[in-house]
Amino acid sequence: MRLSSPLSVDDAGASSASTPGAPEATATTAAPSGPLARLRRTVGPYVALTKPRVIELLLVTTLPTMILAQGGFPPFGLVVATLVGGAAAAGSANVLNCYLDRDIDKIMNRTKRRPIVTGEVSPRAALVFGLALGVLSLVWLAVVVNPASAWLTAAAILIYVVGYTMILKRRTPQNIVWGGAAGCMPVLIGWSAVTGGLSWTAVLLFGVIFFWTPPHYWPLSMKFRGDYAAAGVPMLPVVAKDTKVAREMIAYTVAMIACSLLLVPVQGMTWVYGVVALALGLWFLWACIGLLRRAEHPEAGKLRAMSVFHASITYLTLLSVAIAVDVFLPF
Repeated sequence: MRLSSPLSVDDAGASSASTPGAPEATATTAAPSGPLARLRRTVGPYVALTKPRVIELLLVTTLPTMILAQGGFPPFGLVVATLVGGAAAAGSANVLNCYLDRDIDKIMNRTKRRPIVTGEVSPRAALVFGLALGVLSLVWLAVVVNPASAWLTAAAILIYVVGYTMILKRRTPQNIVWGGAAGCMPVLIGWSAVTGGLSWTAVLLFGVIFFWTPPHYWPLSMKFRGDYAAAGVPMLPVVAKDTKVAREMIAYTVAMIACSLLLVPVQGMTWVYGVVALALGLWFLWACIGLLRRAEHPEAGKLRAMSVFHASITYLTLLSVAIAVDVFLPF
């Protein structure tokens, strides 16, 4: 449920209704017709506003957390109910983000084809859709899962929509650090769905994603710094040198590794998880160090920031798998 950039795989949200460079429809190349085609053209833009790929990464962290909290695979119905509610809540936050950011989305190249900007969805319709999706997700979680998960989900939506989008994003280079806390909430929600409360293990999982978020998102901001600068959004790579950004990424990565390893004594994870977590952490740390070296010597070649961005996704995915698998190891 990443309700924020943490876990912002690719929030461009471009509509699939048109493709750059594609020929316009003519009498001989008419757009597909029929009920299904019309349904896709109607529903597709709304789905795009929810940023499905962002939701996918958020849910990757929820299921392993639920497995860890259960000490095995939780009841299937609980898993489905939590993931459905979490996906709806994340979609709600993303739609409201698109609604509030529609003025800057039309300026930035990577977001100018979002459905609100292109006119496929009106701002009013997007607002209603986002609010309705949020209310439905909270009611669903409260009734089908438990009140604790619903309250945590409400907090996640508020952190992303109000804290990040409305307050922090356009005001401070630390926007993604504190606003990114919303993207850490899925682990708390997943844990509470199983146990009805929280624990130090859940807090450590929150810490892993909290410290992961800056070195995940700042490389993307490096790639699109021109877009952010044009829109007046002070992402750290816009207002600071690449070397400073890379050093901060390294610091956050070290803290992330520490949180991941503390799970061993706190939760009683096996040595297998400990070895995997350490290896993955050092691998990603090395990627950040490589970024710093390239930033210090720009004459040596490209910065290759996106390679670090993709490495961050690989890291979190494999760490989540390691957490889930460790529960089932026979020792």
